[in-house]
Amino acid sequence: MSPPLFDGEPWDYLGAHEAVDLEHEIVQSTAAALRTGDDIAFARAAFDLVRDDVAHSMDARDRRVTWRASDVLRERTGLCYAKSHAFVALLRAGGIQAGFCYQRLLLGDDPAEGFALHGFAAALIDDRWVRLDPRGDRPGVDVRFSADEDRLAYAARPELGEADYPTVYAAPHPAVLDVLKAADDCVRMCETGGLPSAEL
Repeated sequence: MSPPLFDGEPWDYLGAHEAVDLEHEIVQSTAAALRTGDDIAFARAAFDLVRDDVAHSMDARDRRVTWRASDVLRERTGLCYAKSHAFVALLRAGGIQAGFCYQRLLLGDDPAEGFALHGFAAALIDDRWVRLDPRGDRPGVDVRFSADEDRLAYAARPELGEADYPTVYAAPHPAVLDVLKAADDCVRMCETGGLPSAEL
């Protein structure tokens, strides 16, 4: 993977956004409860909470659509994008620069089945940007926190048209937010080809 690219200034990776409502009481109180050690311990605790305590919507067959960090933390459900919004909000509330990353992955084993974006996060931990994926474990997916190296749920396969985008975005990509805001049934959206699929 090439070095990360950034679409914002350093302070943008600490700021609020409509999907990263880090000043919301539930974000602030959760971050404060997790902030019991140094940056690495805090980032690990935030990662573990979002990975383990927020169900991935499709794994749980949960039809609710969440996209704001506060809603994700309150409802304890969300797709990969929403879980990343919550993780980034917690990190920023605790003073750690963080942003959003994406891969374009096959929906199945055949390119004819189409592609969808997969969302995860990146954080500046101990002077190193690392990409971390709090989507949650399932058979074949086992992702752990690391402060030293990227840890992703999926490896993009360029030979099949998949892409691992190098940009760390300061805000969630509009292609993702537009789809989430328009949806009212998460399971139906995922099963009828409604996931974000734009090339970034």
